[in-house]
Formats: sequence, C-alpha cells, structure tokens
Amino acid sequence: MDFSKIKSGTAAVWAGETIHFSEGATTAPVVNSVTFAYDDIDEWFDVATGKRKGHIYSRNTNPTVEVLEEKIRILENAEAATAFATGMAAISNTLFSLLSYGDRVVSIKDSYGGTSKIFLDHLPRFNVDVQLCETSDHEQLEEEIKKGCTVLYLESPTNPTLKILDLKRLIRSAQKTGAITVVDNTFATPINQNPISLGTDLVVHSATKFLGGHSDVMGGLVCGRNDLVNRIFQFREINGASLHASSAYMITRGMKTLELRVLRQNQNALRIARFLQDHPKVTDVFYPGLESHPGHTIAKKQMSGFGGVLSFSLQGGFDEVKRLLNNLQFVHLAASLGSVSTLAGPPKTTSHVEMSETQRKQLGIPESLIRYSAGIENAEDLIDDLDSALASV
Repeated sequence: MDFSKIKSGTAAVWAGETIHFSEGATTAPVVNSVTFAYDDIDEWFDVATGKRKGHIYSRNTNPTVEVLEEKIRILENAEAATAFATGMAAISNTLFSLLSYGDRVVSIKDSYGGTSKIFLDHLPRFNVDVQLCETSDHEQLEEEIKKGCTVLYLESPTNPTLKILDLKRLIRSAQKTGAITVVDNTFATPINQNPISLGTDLVVHSATKFLGGHSDVMGGLVCGRNDLVNRIFQFREINGASLHASSAYMITRGMKTLELRVLRQNQNALRIARFLQDHPKVTDVFYPGLESHPGHTIAKKQMSGFGGVLSFSLQGGFDEVKRLLNNLQFVHLAASLGSVSTLAGPPKTTSHVEMSETQRKQLGIPESLIRYSAGIENAEDLIDDLDSALASV
C-alpha cells in the first residue's frame, strides 16, 4: 500500500499491518520465538546473508518488532527504521555507531539529561570532541558546525524547558559540512513534527513516551537514511539492546491511537499553559504554543501542533514546588511523559535526575521548575486541580 498520500491518523493504524497475518488475525501476533528454523540450508544461508527476507534470531530481527519498525518508518517518511529496548538505547547506539576516536559532535546544552551524560561523561573517554552550545544561539551553533563535525545532534522542543530550534536552518548548515544530523523527536511525535521533511538524516524516539502512550512499556526507535540505519542496526545486533516482541506489540497497539491522544494532549497543554501564564504565583511558563514563547514563530513553521508537555516555575524555591506537587490530585508524581494520565515532577527527579544542582543550574534549569505532561483528561479538571494546588503555595 502506498502511504505517501495517507493522513497520519490512518497511517498510525494501518502502517505495517496491511499484510494478512496467520489464521486471518487482524492484529499482528506476538512472536516470542527466539530462533527461526529452515528446512533447507541454502534458504537459511540466503536469509542469514540478507539475500532474501526472513528471520534468524530475535536479537537481530523479529516479525512483531518488524511491524513496529515499519509503522514508525512510514509515519516519519523514512527509508528505514530499527528498534531498541529503551529510548536511551536508541540514542546511545546511534551516537556510538556514528562516532569514532577523534570525531567531533556538536549539540545543545538543553538536551535530555541522559543524552547530556553521554556527551559530558562517556564520549570524551573515547576522545570524541563534544561541543555543547547555548540552545537558543543559532549563530554559535552554526559557527561550531562550520569548524567541522561528524554529527549534529538536536532536540526540539527541548526537555524540560521547551526551547525551540530552527531545525531547517541548522540542518542546512550541517549539510554544507557533510555532517550527519540526528533529531530527537520524542516531545513532538510524528503527529506534530516530521524532521526528515526538514532535511535531517535520522530521527530518534523514546517510544516509552507518547508512542506507547500508557506508561506500561519501554522502547526506542531510530529511523531515517537506509545506510545510516543499517550501520546502527549492525551495532545494535552486537550491542544486544534489542526490543522484545511483547514490548513491540504493546507500542504498536499504543500507536494506533497516537493521533487521537496527541491532539487532545496538544489542546490540554495549551489551555493549561494559558491558565498558568496569568497566575500570580507562577513566574515563567515554557510552552511553544504561547505567543509569548521566544520560539513560537519557528514552532508554527515546523510543527503542526505544540505538544503535550509544558514546564513552569513558581515564586519561591523547591519547598514551594513540593507543596504544589503534593496537593495535586489528578497527577502522578512520576518520571516519564506522554502518558494518557497526567505526569508531573521537578527535573531533579525526572529529566535531569543524574545531574547535580550545580549542573542543572549551568544548563538553565532552576530548582523551582516543574515539568508537566498533560494527559487526555478533561482540561477543566486539570486546571481546577492546578488552581486548587496553587492556592496552597
């Protein structure tokens, strides 16, 4: 089936699942088999060497996982895709498969905390030159790209301060130097943003978040140029960070309602952001859907929706954050985001738990910040809940 003219909501349901499954099943089966047998040695060898389609061993490929990979490939308009056990496995495998001793990577200071740890603690041990730029300083990013880099790694919107990068501008700059561009699209999802259409080489997702959508399964995905995805896939085969068939099934099931959930979460987050920006006890609201957001104009150009996550700062310090969070009713005080139920917490226990207060401060993340991932509840109830909790601050 040609999905090039199919809307994303339809693709989320049907992509990867237009084939006839065994016994006429309308849902892709969970294939738990570790290994796959062949009656003919020559056929087995052809599959093993890639001369014909098939599966050998589930650490490498699996029929259930293949359905998920095809779904994200189509949703992101990519040439190829491969899956991982977690989002961090997708990010780390991508970076370690693309970077070698003496290479240079350019990125931003506002990337997810786990990604930052790779940049700050792990890649330098392999003599990879890491240059982290001020996220909003496109000129600095372009200057560092011009100096030469192997990989340009971007994230937009950023976690947790929702900064917006002009992806098309920065990708174009990287193309001039021959750098490989990677964009973390977890916050936006393919419903709100398609970085490949803006020119990026690769897109990574923590499928644990919006794609799965129910906080009950972990996974990661990488999609993009066929040659690069194949490099990453070969590294993952040996690294062993494979996605289990049962997890792939659950993410695939979650993705069938992706558009419905994301559109509702977009609406909820915008309404909540508008409420918070007018509240006297809130000092800052970070959400690209607000006209006051510094990246709003760029976000309108490259996004069809502004996402389900926002963050805000309170007057006072961390004691006020604790008081507010402890008085919320319709919120799980928990890490992660993108779930059908609302999740909230401070960066020191969520996105940047691995970092010290000093490191978070250097990245522009105040201790008074709360990351709030809007679920699919009624916006009126969430706003009333926030209003009541703010009264206790």
